[in-house]
Amino acid sequence: MTGPVRAEDAFDVGAVTAWLGLDATPEVRQFSGGASNLTYLLHRGAGEKDLILRRPPRGRKAATAHDMSREYRIQSALAPVFPYVPGMVALCEDESVIGSPFYVMERVHGHIPRRELGVDLPPEQVRRLCTGVVDLLIDLHGIDPAAAGLDTLGKGAGYVARQVSGWSERYRAARTRNVGSFAKVIRWLEANQPAEQRICLIHNDFRFDNVVFDPDDPARPVALLDWEMATLGDPLMDLGSALAYWVQADDGPLFRAFRRQPTHTPGMLTRREVIEHYHARTGLRMTAFHEVFGLFRLAGIVQQIYYRYHHRQTRNPAFRHFWIASLMLERRCLRIIRGKD
Repeated sequence: MTGPVRAEDAFDVGAVTAWLGLDATPEVRQFSGGASNLTYLLHRGAGEKDLILRRPPRGRKAATAHDMSREYRIQSALAPVFPYVPGMVALCEDESVIGSPFYVMERVHGHIPRRELGVDLPPEQVRRLCTGVVDLLIDLHGIDPAAAGLDTLGKGAGYVARQVSGWSERYRAARTRNVGSFAKVIRWLEANQPAEQRICLIHNDFRFDNVVFDPDDPARPVALLDWEMATLGDPLMDLGSALAYWVQADDGPLFRAFRRQPTHTPGMLTRREVIEHYHARTGLRMTAFHEVFGLFRLAGIVQQIYYRYHHRQTRNPAFRHFWIASLMLERRCLRIIRGKD
């Protein structure tokens, strides 16, 4: 869904038009779904292909976050071996153009589910859609990073320990006075790290609103977006992070209040069914550690976003109550650790 560009997220459209060498200035609209990098539609009019521009947000950022060059190069390298990435158009690393690096890609037409599915499908079609999304993640995990020229994308072995340490530091840095410390959760994660299953290419932000579906077959995925956090790591950590967003119909009212994807829709797989489907295809089984880590990591992401709102680096009202989500996620982590969830 697009809308007018928010004043705090505006950029010099004329400068982008000139840098791209376009014949006419496009109409710019802003996508409202994301809470991290900013995404814009460049509508070029009849007979011309629309483009998508991605740039970082303003305000406090983690040192390694929002790397436009990295995101652009990952998708460029993946294109020959994974047909679910948009076509890359251009990368601008010159911050004098709009005040930050940015890249431009081709627009993939299709439907992107948000909080609601957005299309009317019977439960059997919803199940096919959901299974197709899980299979998309499984197919990504099956790619040989070396074949894509991405075998140096991350540090590889030791990924689990680095993630626990890294997200602990990020959460502490972004903590505000109205949220918990996650101290018990962090200690449990440090003490219960499993052996890594294997190292593969992981998306690291796998959600329904990063998947585009075929406009002629709305249950079939055609593209996977937002490769900002992709790296080499343990596939079960990727699955656990994806399931942190998976709010189902029988979850409690507070958890359902923060649902951001349509996983409650009749026909959707439950979290347990996703785990079983992934296990059946890969032989790998997710554990309580991966589930708790995914929820803790999501709390870190939520809190980084809320930190920017709390310190008036953004006034986007969608972020106003994110601190409540941090509290809720800590409570759920503790329930899983105690074996009560």
